[in-house]
Amino acid sequence: MPEPGYYADNFYEDNKKIMKKLFVSMAVVAMGWMMASCAGNSKGGANEETVELSGAGATFPLPFYNMSFEGFATQTGNTVSYGGIGSGGGVRNLKDGIVDFAGSDAFLSDEEMKDMQPVVHIPTCMGAVVMAYNLPEVKVLNLSGEVIADIFAGNIKKWNDPKIVALNAGTQMPDKEIIPAYRSDGSGTTFVFTDYLTKVSQNWKDKYGSGKNVDFPVGLAAKGNPGVAGVIAQTPYSIGYIGSEYAFAQNIPYASVQNARGEMVKPSTESISAAASGEMPQDTRCSITNADAAGAYPISCFTWLIIYKEQNYAGRTEQEAKVTLDLLQYMLSDSIQKTTTTVHYAPLPEKAVKLSLENLKQVTFDGKNVIK
Repeated sequence: MPEPGYYADNFYEDNKKIMKKLFVSMAVVAMGWMMASCAGNSKGGANEETVELSGAGATFPLPFYNMSFEGFATQTGNTVSYGGIGSGGGVRNLKDGIVDFAGSDAFLSDEEMKDMQPVVHIPTCMGAVVMAYNLPEVKVLNLSGEVIADIFAGNIKKWNDPKIVALNAGTQMPDKEIIPAYRSDGSGTTFVFTDYLTKVSQNWKDKYGSGKNVDFPVGLAAKGNPGVAGVIAQTPYSIGYIGSEYAFAQNIPYASVQNARGEMVKPSTESISAAASGEMPQDTRCSITNADAAGAYPISCFTWLIIYKEQNYAGRTEQEAKVTLDLLQYMLSDSIQKTTTTVHYAPLPEKAVKLSLENLKQVTFDGKNVIK
């Protein structure tokens, strides 16, 4: 077995080069638009200066964010740079006042928010954490929550374990060691995955719990969703949890997972949306893992952009605050929500958009509402 992180680190370094080229290309496009338009954004007056926003955090929604931020720059002339450093890193950057917003697949807990000024959570899209695998002999794989928990706890060690065989009647499971892959960085994807495991396995809940960082007892560690996807792609008989887009983009197979109603469900726009059919609190902080709904994919989630309720911090200007809210309204618009499916996410339910627009009206700069 390779040393933990060997493949992941090499893949991650290659991925960083690709992403750097992407960001440079985006910047060139945005700069060309600004030079052509000379000044201002489409929502402001001709004398308003363009703004460059910065954010950091979750890698899970990165393909959707890259597409949306480029569209926002083209429409308004205001550019957005975003670093996919993991949800934990994004929240730390927001706490340090060095970004305009943080991206996170995990909403902040009451305990986490005690150390910060009041924040507003704005969901941007929905997605799925998929169980991606590399099994040369197996084309279709079914898993249950209990089996997944036992694999990552090291209790199920081989692919032909009777519990796996029972879920895959008619499939010859290989007599090979299972190689789990997991995130090494503070990750909202890890939070979503382990939040699910605590709901389906009492053993996992008691021994490991949920969080952005969890002490996995077995497997290979990798940085970011791209890193875990790289490990799986390069390591036969491996399995790992990643954002669905990374499995689709690299053509990595992913399992159907048994939901709370006993249905074997694959992640799709429809099955992810089904998981969000329940109620949602005013602040939009909620988990939809293991949802008790027909056709629901059980490891579904929202992903959020998090901003400070009071926008006058760290020397920011009122115009920067205004453009930050313009960006969030743009992300919530019908036209942008419809684009989520083009990069394998699901649009927000109407109730999430409505609550978010209401919450944005409470955001202030120097005590005055930014949205008049």
